[in-house]
Amino acid sequence: MRLVIWFLLTLIFPGVILPVQAAEPAGRPNILFAIADDWGRHAGAYGTPEARTPNFDRLAREGVLFDRAYCTSPSCTPSRGAILTGQWHWRLEGAANLHCVFPNKFRTFPEILAAEGYACGLTSKGWGPGKTETPGRELAGPRFPDFEAFLKSRNPGQPFCFWLGSVDPHRPFDEGTGKQAGYDLDKIQVPAAFPEVERVRSDIADYLFEVERFDRTVGRALAALEAIGQLDQTIVIMTSDHGMAFPRGKSNLYDLGTNVPFVVRWPGVVSPGRTSSDFISLQDVAPTLLEAVGGDVPADMTGRSLMPLLQSDKSGAIDPTRDSVLVGKERHVPSQPAPDLGGYPSRALRTGRYLYVRNYRPDRWPNGTGDFENSAVPGVWYGDTDNGATKTYLIQNRDRDAAHRQAYDLAFAKRPAEELYILENDPEQMTNVASEPQYAEVKRQLAEQLAQQLEASGDPRSHGAGDDFFEKYPYLGDGPKAPGWKGK
Repeated sequence: MRLVIWFLLTLIFPGVILPVQAAEPAGRPNILFAIADDWGRHAGAYGTPEARTPNFDRLAREGVLFDRAYCTSPSCTPSRGAILTGQWHWRLEGAANLHCVFPNKFRTFPEILAAEGYACGLTSKGWGPGKTETPGRELAGPRFPDFEAFLKSRNPGQPFCFWLGSVDPHRPFDEGTGKQAGYDLDKIQVPAAFPEVERVRSDIADYLFEVERFDRTVGRALAALEAIGQLDQTIVIMTSDHGMAFPRGKSNLYDLGTNVPFVVRWPGVVSPGRTSSDFISLQDVAPTLLEAVGGDVPADMTGRSLMPLLQSDKSGAIDPTRDSVLVGKERHVPSQPAPDLGGYPSRALRTGRYLYVRNYRPDRWPNGTGDFENSAVPGVWYGDTDNGATKTYLIQNRDRDAAHRQAYDLAFAKRPAEELYILENDPEQMTNVASEPQYAEVKRQLAEQLAQQLEASGDPRSHGAGDDFFEKYPYLGDGPKAPGWKGK
């Protein structure tokens, strides 16, 4: 049987040598946490037929798929900090921002597991971008070139926690790779906020090509676990830090930027083939894994364990208290007009029926200024949106017609202090009805609920702290430069 398994795996993954070993004795569960970089909710299991994600889809069939999984922040550094610490990113001081310093005072779940005897490691992108307060601190474990190298390094029988990172599908993309790989541009689903033109479709195809590449990375890891008889003794989570790096996606509080793929496979605990519609937050990962291995959950973790959802045999809404989720943003890239080095602070409450957004600085540009000659960071151009074909197309064609102007404004124009979207009629959050009188009471209730939840979460902004608190920390990075920028 082992020879048959080896033969089949080499057919599926011809570039991988997978020696089949005797199964190790069962003990505390292993953990494989696979996280993409800027992957939105695009997978076959979610009804995106053009997405090639056979390994994600397999995990969904053999585990539980979460429909309403959200990052805490649509920005790499704070989102990953929340995952690692099990806390809202706005509790992490400077680490609420992109390109920051991670304070020593906050512990991560891999560090806790390592102290409990787990072998920990990571490959590719872990926490960041940024620096740790103590140089060389390993927030997710020692670095390995790949998962297979990690497996060879550990003591057989020792439980492990591995952070399987990736830089896919982070920009820049190699333009045209999606079409070259056989993606049919006519079948690409285009978000409502973008014009349905070939350049945008091709950009999405390039993104899907990198999603497929990440899925293959996870497939190799699953095959490696099968080869040593440890797949069914391993909790496998596959997700992303936030949504796709497109306008109105990454660094924005709409679903395009905050709703992420999330699946858990754990045979013997998770009944296969289920789909949960409960709202979950990526900060829930840390307390879930600590509880799953029988460890103590630190009192400062604000995430909620997913164990009741994982152990249920039901689909749909399981926990009535999980009827909403918070998301928020502090400084991504300092891209306001000089000398303002601030970001675009905002918070949102997402329920099954509504998205309510509170923008604390509506005087600022939500995705940065286009006046790169006078940007706070020289040359940065609409800095909260990564450079790419769709971004450039929207800017270059904003005056073509009313539809193109609307697409540009949705991505880059200034926004009011409050936004309200009625999801039954507007699932892609295109029309802000916050100023319409018939929704005044709904808006008031949501604003009150948001304020109460932020206060309970320990958000400094709910206690009077503001820009001075979050923006006093240095920014350690750069930003997307205007095409042709040569510097001053």
